[in-house]
Amino acid sequence: MTLSTVHRPGRWAAAVLCLALAACASAPPPAPTVPALTDASPQQMVAAIRDAAGDGEGELAVQPLRDGRIEDLRERAAREEAAGDYAAAITSLDAALAVVPDAPGLLQERAELALLQGDVAEAERLSQRAYVLGPQVGPACRRHWATLEQIRLLQGDAEGAAQARAQIGGCRVGVLDRF
Repeated sequence: MTLSTVHRPGRWAAAVLCLALAACASAPPPAPTVPALTDASPQQMVAAIRDAAGDGEGELAVQPLRDGRIEDLRERAAREEAAGDYAAAITSLDAALAVVPDAPGLLQERAELALLQGDVAEAERLSQRAYVLGPQVGPACRRHWATLEQIRLLQGDAEGAAQARAQIGGCRVGVLDRF
């Protein structure tokens, strides 16, 4: 038997120790957490979004035609949300979106429900899609930018929140004079 084939407990312990240290050293440091810039509840954030939309009085407001096949689902979602059953409201809106997947109003409503559920990434994704597909003026436009403002506040992004807030005013387009 040679010296190299003799079992040495010290070698194994050193190898295990090296592997353990290497595993600790290779773990990435945790990402720094940025504190939210708002203490508003999800319900308060959604109320602020809907308040920012306004009523559209005295301005150009493009309203896409609503599909009658989904109005009952939309109304059910509103009732479920009012009752605090956000999961059921999401299910109802998802069913409506399965019928009309590119309806900007539905997408924005679904984004607001995602925010109520604390799914900030989904709220942002849906609101962005609603904006791209929507009229980009009027109350729908303001709801989009107000949603982004609330998301940026949650993310601790003061500059992004201010930029989104500034965009809200750009959504107001006066009624065109007819001659």
